[in-house]
Amino acid sequence: MKRTFFTVLFGIIISVSAFAKTSFEIVALGVNGGVIDGNITSYLIRSTDENSYLALDAGTLLPGIEKAAAKGAFKNIAVPADSPLTLEGYVFKNAVKGYFISHGHLDHVSGLVISSTDDSKKNIYALQSVVDVLTNNYFNWKTWPNFSTSGEGFKLGQYTYKVLDPGKETAIEGTSLFGAALPLSHSNYESSMILVRKNKDYFAFFGDTGPDTVEKSTHLDTVWKTLGPKVKSKNLKGIIIEVSYQNGIADKDLFGHLTPEWLLKELQNLEKYSGGKGSLKGLNVIISHVKPTLNKNTDIRSSILGQLKNGNTLGVNFIMLDQGDSMEF
Repeated sequence: MKRTFFTVLFGIIISVSAFAKTSFEIVALGVNGGVIDGNITSYLIRSTDENSYLALDAGTLLPGIEKAAAKGAFKNIAVPADSPLTLEGYVFKNAVKGYFISHGHLDHVSGLVISSTDDSKKNIYALQSVVDVLTNNYFNWKTWPNFSTSGEGFKLGQYTYKVLDPGKETAIEGTSLFGAALPLSHSNYESSMILVRKNKDYFAFFGDTGPDTVEKSTHLDTVWKTLGPKVKSKNLKGIIIEVSYQNGIADKDLFGHLTPEWLLKELQNLEKYSGGKGSLKGLNVIISHVKPTLNKNTDIRSSILGQLKNGNTLGVNFIMLDQGDSMEF
C-alpha cells in the first residue's frame, strides 16, 4: 500500500514538473507600432537551456537591451572578466546570434540599421522579398553603408543573408533553435511570421498582418493550419502577434493591421484547426505593435487589452509586455 501511494505521488510530482518546465524565454526590446522611437517592434527569443538569442525584428535594439538589463532580464549572462564590454554591449555583440526580419518597413529594421556600425558578424534570416528590401533600400551606400556580404558597392561583410524558403525549417546558427517562415499579407505588401522550434516545442512570432478577409488573402489561414496541430499537442508555447488599433477602425483604414475584434475572429479559425471548441484554452498570446496615440487621457494599450479580454470566449491568455519585460513559456 505504501509503495503504491509513493509511486503515485512520485508520478504526480514528475508530471507537474514536466508540465511546469519552460522551453523559451522572450525579452521585449520594443513593443510599440511606431511613432515613439526607441520602443518599436523587437523581441529576443532563446531556449531556456542556453544563453544565445535570436532577435525577432529589430525596430529597437540597444535601448531595449538597456531597459531589459535594468529589469534583470539578462541574469543568465556572465560577461567574461577580461571583456571590455558592458552587459548591454556583451548581449548585443555576443549573445544575440542573428536576426529574423519579418518585413522591410522602417519600424521593424531601424534598430538593426542604426546599430550595425558596432555590431558583430551575424546572419539575417528573412524571406527573399525582405532581403531584397534590405539590399536595395537600406544597405546600399545611399541610405546606409553596405554591411552585408552582397548587394551594391564595397561589401563590409558583417551580415550574411539567409533566405528562408516558405515553410522550410532552417537552423539558427549559434543556437539550438530552428525556424520556418510563412508569408503574411500587410496591406498587399509581403510580411511574414516565423515558427521557432526547440526539440518538440514551438513559439510563433508574427510580423505585421491584416485579416485575411480584408487583405483578400489566405496567408493567415495557412498559418493557422500549420499551428493547429501544435496547439492540439500542447507543443505551441505561445504567439506574439500584432493588434495595432482598438475596435472601431474602419477596414479601409487598417492598412494591413489587426484590431481586437479581427484578432479574435482569426483565432476562431485557429481554434477550428486545433481540435474545436475549447482547444485554445490557456494558449499564451502576447499582443504587440500597439500604435501609440498622442491624445491625452487615452491609455490605448489598456483599451486594446480590455477589448480583447471582453471578447475572449476562447479562453486565450492575452499578455501585454512592457519594454524590457521578460517571460518564460
